[in-house]
Amino acid sequence: MVRVRGEVAEARADEIAEEVPVAFVYNDTPFAVMMATPCDLVDFAQGFALSEDIVEAIADAHVESIEHLLEGVEVRMRIPPQREQALQRRRRSMSGRSGCGVCGSELLEAALRDPAPVGPGIVVTPAALQRALRALQRALRALRAAQPLGARTGATHAAGWALADGEIALVREDVGRHNALDKLIGAMHRAGLDPQAGFLVVTSRASYEMAMKAASAGIAFLAAISAPTALALALAQRTGMTLLGFARDDGYALYTHPQRLDAAR
Repeated sequence: MVRVRGEVAEARADEIAEEVPVAFVYNDTPFAVMMATPCDLVDFAQGFALSEDIVEAIADAHVESIEHLLEGVEVRMRIPPQREQALQRRRRSMSGRSGCGVCGSELLEAALRDPAPVGPGIVVTPAALQRALRALQRALRALRAAQPLGARTGATHAAGWALADGEIALVREDVGRHNALDKLIGAMHRAGLDPQAGFLVVTSRASYEMAMKAASAGIAFLAAISAPTALALALAQRTGMTLLGFARDDGYALYTHPQRLDAAR
C-alpha cells in the first residue's frame, strides 16, 4: 500500500484484519451468518447465543465443531430441545454485516427486545469517585494497549471487562463492535466472572444493540468512548443501566442512573 501524509508518499507493507462469514448452526439447523474476525470463535458462538437470548446459560450452548470451509467458517452447536423455540423468535433471514447487531431479524419485535433489569452492579461512594474516574481512565488506556490486532491493522473494535479498581480482566476484538462484545460476554461466562462486579468498556459508540447485549448479560455499567444513541439511552434507563459516553482520558458524559457515581447526582 502507499501511505500519504501531506506531500509525503511512502510505499509499505500493511497488515489487514480478516473479515469472513461465520455461520452458526444450532441442532443441525442453520440460523445466522455474521461477518466477523475468525478468532475466539467459541467465545463468539457462546456469547452470541447468550446475548441473543437463544440460551439462558453458557452450559446450554455446546460447541460441537468448528469447520473452516472455502466459503467461510461453520460453527455447529447443540442446544436443549426446549430452547429451539427461541430460535423461531430470533431467526435471521439474511447475513449480518460486521457492523450490524440486529440486521436480518424478520420482525421488529425480534429486533427490539426489552431485557430484564440489570441488578445493582457496583456502587461508588463520593469518597471513591476520584478512584473510580482514575480506574476508568486506566481501563481505557489498558484497553487500547491490549488491542494487538487493532494496533497492527487499525480495523478492529474491542470490548473490555474492567474490575472495580480499573484493572482489565478480559479483552476481545473483532471488526464488528457487536461481535467483539459477544466474544467478551462468552469469555466472561467461561471464566466465571460476575457481570455485577465490574464495568464494560467499548471502543465504539453506545448503540442500542450494544446496550441491549450488555443488559442481557446482566452488566450494569457501560462506558463507551463515543456517543450513545437515543434508543440506547431509553433502554439503559428502563433496565437500570448506568451509561457513560465520550469516556476518555479527559472526562466522560454520564447519561443514566447516576446512583453508581454518587457524587455525580
